[in-house]
Amino acid sequence: MTKPNVRPKRPEFSSGPCIKPPGWSLESLKDAHLGKSHRSTIGKEKLKAVIDESHALLGMPSDYILAIVPGSDTGALEMALWSMLGARGVDVLAWENFGKTWAVDAEQHLKLENLRLLDAPYGAIPNLADVNFDNDIIFTWNGTTSGVRVPNGDWIDADRKGLTICDATSAVYCMDIPWDKLDVVTWSWQKALGGEAAHGMLALSPRAVERLETFTPPWPLPKVFRLANDGKLSKGIFLGETINTPSMLCVEDALFGLAWAKSIGGLPALTARCQSSLAAVEAWVEKTDWIEFLADDPATRSCTSMCLKFSETSGLSPEERVKAPKKICDLLEAEEVAYDIKGHKEAVPNLRIWGGPTVDPEDIEALLPWLDWAFEKMTRAAAA
Repeated sequence: MTKPNVRPKRPEFSSGPCIKPPGWSLESLKDAHLGKSHRSTIGKEKLKAVIDESHALLGMPSDYILAIVPGSDTGALEMALWSMLGARGVDVLAWENFGKTWAVDAEQHLKLENLRLLDAPYGAIPNLADVNFDNDIIFTWNGTTSGVRVPNGDWIDADRKGLTICDATSAVYCMDIPWDKLDVVTWSWQKALGGEAAHGMLALSPRAVERLETFTPPWPLPKVFRLANDGKLSKGIFLGETINTPSMLCVEDALFGLAWAKSIGGLPALTARCQSSLAAVEAWVEKTDWIEFLADDPATRSCTSMCLKFSETSGLSPEERVKAPKKICDLLEAEEVAYDIKGHKEAVPNLRIWGGPTVDPEDIEALLPWLDWAFEKMTRAAAA
């Protein structure tokens, strides 16, 4: 098979850190508030601008509050778990690496007694009808390491007694999020808008704020986890007064990403770009007999972290399927047409292509013939 004659213009398909928005350059950060305090007037203004612009772009309800917190999405989610769990029973939904991490937190570290784990193997999702909404619910909207997402928010009880705590780091800005069904939502800058790492976002509903002000967990809380003081919400955190020192260079970068998103048409345009990339991959998989989606059900198929496994009709033995992702990735990297598309180390062997909004859908389309080329080159080399 001859090499395709069209290459992706931007071959970065990493699932995090993700590719920068089109048009980004270091010059985009020239107005960064460097060498000056983040507590200064302009420092706080820039931090508050990230909060306000994010809130508006996502169409969050006016009574939901938003904060910048340390530790990326992991830090934001951990803050919520350690600050709010323990008031009632907990259901943890897990079908990939990160959901299982939150289950470990709840069971082994917080040692919650009334705890249920609803899990499923990579490629599947737990039975959402089994969720008990008298409990607090912890789940990942989009399983980045499995390519499996919840289909929608219809399964979430509007009259729930517990809180819904959602890790949405590969879903926010990419998929429709029903905010009224979610009480705690977390994400990071490094995903959908191509920001820099180490900063997280934490959104709280009025019900979540009420939990913080009426419940004190029985375990000690580190300083960076404290969202309330003496039964009152620490409101400054949600006004740009961060718990620890943020990178103002990263703040400027986040502002650029938000401005780019607004310039192309806001949330509808962002989600449309993701859907366009998914449609291209779906059409290719449909006509390609050696590959298939890791997600069993099209309704739960991610449009951002698109995970693809080698099919039984690929002609590869089970042992060859384990080695195939690295071999294909090595071939594509050598040609400089795709970087970082090997699946997560904890997942079943797969290729993982990021299709978030900062990826140009035409680059996804240009990549697909190269996957065919790499597969044929790999199998011919094995047969030689």
